[in-house]
Amino acid sequence: MALLARFITRAAPTRRPLPWPLVRFLSVEVLENLAAASLTDEQLAFRDLARDFSKSELEPYAAEWDRTCHFPVDQLRKAASLGFGAMFCKEDLGGTGLGRVDGAVIFEELARGCTSTTAYLTIHNMVAWMIDTFGDVEQRSKWLPRLASMELLGSYCLTEPGAGSDAGSLITTAVPTADGHYLVNGSKAFISGAGATDVYLVMCRVPSGQDGTGGGVSCLLLEKGMEGLTFGENEAKMGWKSQPTRQVFFDQVRVPVSHLIGPEGAGFKIAMQGLDGGRLSIGACSLGTGAAALDLAKAYAQERRQFGRPISEFQALQFKLADMATDLHAGRLVLRNAASLLDQRSKQPGGGQPGGGVSAATATVACAMAKVKATDAGFKVCNEALQIHGGYGYLRDYPLERMVRDVRVHQILEGTNEVMRHIISRALLK
Repeated sequence: MALLARFITRAAPTRRPLPWPLVRFLSVEVLENLAAASLTDEQLAFRDLARDFSKSELEPYAAEWDRTCHFPVDQLRKAASLGFGAMFCKEDLGGTGLGRVDGAVIFEELARGCTSTTAYLTIHNMVAWMIDTFGDVEQRSKWLPRLASMELLGSYCLTEPGAGSDAGSLITTAVPTADGHYLVNGSKAFISGAGATDVYLVMCRVPSGQDGTGGGVSCLLLEKGMEGLTFGENEAKMGWKSQPTRQVFFDQVRVPVSHLIGPEGAGFKIAMQGLDGGRLSIGACSLGTGAAALDLAKAYAQERRQFGRPISEFQALQFKLADMATDLHAGRLVLRNAASLLDQRSKQPGGGQPGGGVSAATATVACAMAKVKATDAGFKVCNEALQIHGGYGYLRDYPLERMVRDVRVHQILEGTNEVMRHIISRALLK
């Protein structure tokens, strides 16, 4: 928080009341007031800081990064210099000490400039948060300062070729040795940043049986350069082209026991708690991209003339824009509510155990709802904005086709939206 405060030099903006009557349809003022509703002055200042960075350091280069598959490490480190590298980590070792609502506001603004780059930043922040929350004093001291500055970049390794939605079926193993190490064998798939990043949080199974089977999931920190740690080719993806995605292979990788994050067997719990926050962050990315797409669609509709008048004067298109704005606003409300609940859970003794306020189960369901609502809304709005642009929206000269490609994967990763609905329905039917 103190780090961010250094960059917020102007007074926080004063909220303006909704104009009445509205100055044209869906005026910028209306959309701004809707997005700012219930935010504190400090959060509005965070928003402006992120927006300025997004406009100057992300948006002008996003199309080129997409075209060349460039991973913009320099811009990521500039973001870290503003406090965006370890937003949810404690301040003693370089973290910013923000809450999840703060993070949602920041990620939404950054995603307006470049969805793909912001999405990687959310993953890096999840890795840093896991080490800060579950690591011991030595682990935090060793890795957090350099993760906060993004001198070190992090990757999260849960998914495997045969273990996607069924993450508990992972088969990567970590076998203890007599000399204080684990031997890690197996592979991970669809790992963001892999090959270009430095720190890998790997969920693996420590076998309990003599035949090498059974055992709970543990969380190990591996570092790039460890012998036996290798990477596949950069995947040729539909979107998210400004960050590499590769398979990660482990062949008898010797990992010191001191790299075990949390107790042995606690890895699945660590992974799931990390994903609660990750789902909010990726939802915020969807909302930010959708908001940028709505801005483009509104401006285009007011400029494009057909049948002798701007197409914004046709009621069918007006209703489409109204639905787009409503979907984004609803998604934002659900997501910020879930972020608030997750903040309350994290502040409770025992992480929100029964009797301590917001339960872990309640926060998890809220995060699942938010992920579904925000990512579905973001994709729908981007797709509708492309439709409003007609054939022009399908061209790479316009950013809409990139936005559609980038947000589509948000309905898949961090737990598919079908799995999110399973989480929600399971809680309902208990």
